[in-house]
Amino acid sequence: MSHAKNFYAGPSVLPVSVLEEIQKDMVDYKGSGLSLIETSHRSAEYGQVHKNAMNLVREIFGVPDNFKILFIGGGATLQFSMIPLNFLSGGKTCDFTLTGTWSKKAYADAKKVGNVNVVYDGKDNSYTRLPDPSTLKASPGSSYFHITSNETIGGIQWKDWPDTGDVPIICDMSSDIMSRPIPFEKFGMIYAGAQKNLGPSGFAVVIIRDDMLEKCNPNMTAFLDYKVHAEKESLYNTPPVFSIYAMSLVLEKVKAEGGLKEVEKRNKEKSKLIYDVMDKSNGFYKSPVDVSVRSDMNVVFTMANEELEKEFVAQAKAKQMVGLKGHVSVGGCRASIYNSLPLSDVVALVEFMQEFQKAKS
Repeated sequence: MSHAKNFYAGPSVLPVSVLEEIQKDMVDYKGSGLSLIETSHRSAEYGQVHKNAMNLVREIFGVPDNFKILFIGGGATLQFSMIPLNFLSGGKTCDFTLTGTWSKKAYADAKKVGNVNVVYDGKDNSYTRLPDPSTLKASPGSSYFHITSNETIGGIQWKDWPDTGDVPIICDMSSDIMSRPIPFEKFGMIYAGAQKNLGPSGFAVVIIRDDMLEKCNPNMTAFLDYKVHAEKESLYNTPPVFSIYAMSLVLEKVKAEGGLKEVEKRNKEKSKLIYDVMDKSNGFYKSPVDVSVRSDMNVVFTMANEELEKEFVAQAKAKQMVGLKGHVSVGGCRASIYNSLPLSDVVALVEFMQEFQKAKS
């Protein structure tokens, strides 16, 4: 079977070797006589998977000892509610940077819970640029400063971080987590839906500093309370067993291939190939994003008109390149080039882009 070249934004590409290992063990996991997805989350078999996944996240990301790692069902969108519910009770205020679709969604939920101060809004530049991080300051008394590291739809990515002093940064890293090293000293909490670089959809990874846990709303219901998940080591309720298992296999592969520095090197190489073709196309392919903040994960581009873009997507699909249509809210085209997408697939895409331009010019 020929595996398609997968440029979908999420759920996204997984390593073929991981899919094959899952396939091998799907019916009978490691000789246990059961599939892991029908095995108790309290079993020894799953217990080892869970512990291994936790340990790999800590090792690969270099998570300091004063941070807890949580696996919470529901994805990053649930975190849009959990964060303000835990940290905005009692009339507290937080700060937000609005840099695209996902930061705006997180903001919309937060302001239903408490007081939100917008310290930056990229509306005037159609969310195609980011401010100099050194110009951003947290509001006095703010409980947290929220930032979205990479906007999946808009193709815009923070390359550096603001200094917010004693105000902890909470960062949504859903679409670029595990794509580069993380300076944990900059953050009070990071969170990410698993379905981009980590594994299948179904849960979020939350990495939260110990002192943040002490600031959680004491009247929070159990599942929405970060302290409960931390105390129960993410086994308060039945976790998304299959998704965590698949993530552990992805993490093992990343570790074997050299960790985050090697991942970052490959990601920059892949994104540069596409951006170079765009920049040398004499305007045939246009990126709306300022060069300094172009995403290494989600490359967005447009062409002269919608009909040409539709033809591009259709011809690419005929060559088994799928997922290149831009998000419905912005149109255009988008190539999501997450960690697990092979370099050879990106090479095939840029060769097709060059061929398509030549045929249509």
